[in-house]
Amino acid sequence: MNDQNSNSPKGTNSRRTFVKNSALLSGAVIMPSMQFNSIFNSTNNKKLKIALVGCGGRGTGAAIQALTADDNVELVAMADAFEDRLQSSLANITKEMGDSKKVNVQKKNQFVGFDAAQKAMDLGDVVILATPPGFRPQHFEYAVNNGKHVFMEKPVATDVPGVRKVLAAAKKAKENKLNVVVGLQRHYQDSYLAAIDQLKQDKIGKIVSGQVYWNSAGVWVRERQPGQSELEYQMRNWYYFNWLCGDHILEQHIHNIDVANWFIGEYPISAQGMGGRQVRTGKDNGEIYDHHFVEYTYPSGAVIASQCRHQPDTMRRVSEFFQGTKGTVSTAGDRAELKDWNGNMIFEHRGKDDPNPYQVEHVKLFESIRNGGVIANAENGAKSTMSAIIGRMATYSGKVINWEEAMKSELKLAPDTLTWESPAPVQPNADGWYEIPTPGKSVVM
Repeated sequence: MNDQNSNSPKGTNSRRTFVKNSALLSGAVIMPSMQFNSIFNSTNNKKLKIALVGCGGRGTGAAIQALTADDNVELVAMADAFEDRLQSSLANITKEMGDSKKVNVQKKNQFVGFDAAQKAMDLGDVVILATPPGFRPQHFEYAVNNGKHVFMEKPVATDVPGVRKVLAAAKKAKENKLNVVVGLQRHYQDSYLAAIDQLKQDKIGKIVSGQVYWNSAGVWVRERQPGQSELEYQMRNWYYFNWLCGDHILEQHIHNIDVANWFIGEYPISAQGMGGRQVRTGKDNGEIYDHHFVEYTYPSGAVIASQCRHQPDTMRRVSEFFQGTKGTVSTAGDRAELKDWNGNMIFEHRGKDDPNPYQVEHVKLFESIRNGGVIANAENGAKSTMSAIIGRMATYSGKVINWEEAMKSELKLAPDTLTWESPAPVQPNADGWYEIPTPGKSVVM
């Protein structure tokens, strides 16, 4: 259901890999290498209550990492649209945490349905937002309005009105000194931090171009089951519907686009590109594309070529490569390299023993809460989300999409309120097929 799937390239740190590797769940393995001593020597040792919203694989992994990140925390509430998913998540968390007393989710605090998120958040000091991203803006807004510290997965919205809502809540969170970590974990990964440090030292000059990739075989599909309503089917098979997922350029490739933004130090002013679906064409593949190619232009004049693909038996690549006026930088997994234009190595990082960044982001969150700090990832999370959205707009429409104009869009994909009696936001035709975006015809904003 996410960017960490069985087709991830070897060497890519993944939440799923982390969860399955029980050895890493003992702080004895992780904490000494990170030297986060303040976690254990904090003057503020209040027990922090955690509420999990979204109990799929991503939420389950994030909850385990949060419980592992701090000595004095407790999972007290969980929420999901589906009872079976909540119970499976709770069982997995309990199993992974072993004899720990940190899992204390009483039956009365296990909430199911469309109003479950708010009920769970009311019980927590720290909330984990890991539902499909279409629900993220309203959940984040509620968390901030109620004074909660937040870990939320990327992307943070699937449409522009959602991005605007997150930006407004991000400003309020910062003003109220609430910590917000967004699951763009490369910002917490040693190889990328080492590369950005070299860029700040002007080792390769100004970045003028680059290429970013997430090419893989694709992710899971959940087939329609007898008796499911259209709404339940789409929510179970959420990756293939834009109101929930936003297409894989947003849900997955946002990582690489975010790295481009980070390394250049800007957000794109326009995007143009192409895409389609040639391989992933079944009814259960909903309405999204299986490939996108986007050219992003930045205020400085830098141009980034972005490509993502979900097609089996094709070149797999998850990495970034940038050209500067004095050399190049490449990043992938635990590796970072800078070279001059003669091919001479300027800097190299090989981090096979680096701490898992998915764990680090939770450690940093609780460390900041304990020490009275403020981590403010939400604004960048929203703007990198918007960067991927304008890429999707470009491939769906075949037109040049301007950031400023796109930010005015009122096209809303994800509804603010739903019940099980609500019609699904996207409807199939009489034969069960969904409308596929068509360049030159589709309305994208």
